[in-house]
Amino acid sequence: MIRHMVLTKFTSETPESTILDIYAGLRRLTEMMPGARNFGGGRSQSPEKIERGYMHGFSIDFDSWSDLQAYSENEDHKALGGQIVANAEGGLEGVLVLDIEV
Repeated sequence: MIRHMVLTKFTSETPESTILDIYAGLRRLTEMMPGARNFGGGRSQSPEKIERGYMHGFSIDFDSWSDLQAYSENEDHKALGGQIVANAEGGLEGVLVLDIEV
């Protein structure tokens, strides 16, 4: 299984409702994509308080690397990813992506 994790430093001007809308779209996409499951995301509530500005994140589990690739190439994913980048501090500089085989 592949765990796809995305952390974002959204700009202070980005309303929480916009972030929730993006995450709702990602949840719907996860439910539609073969080999994708377990979308979870939101605002950090860590008691450690060491987010370093990355206050929002989400993860999606994929059955295989090819399922992750299909998700990456999906037009809805590209549109939602574009919204994340457009609202992140410094654009792509405000986004971290990790894909880990678990």
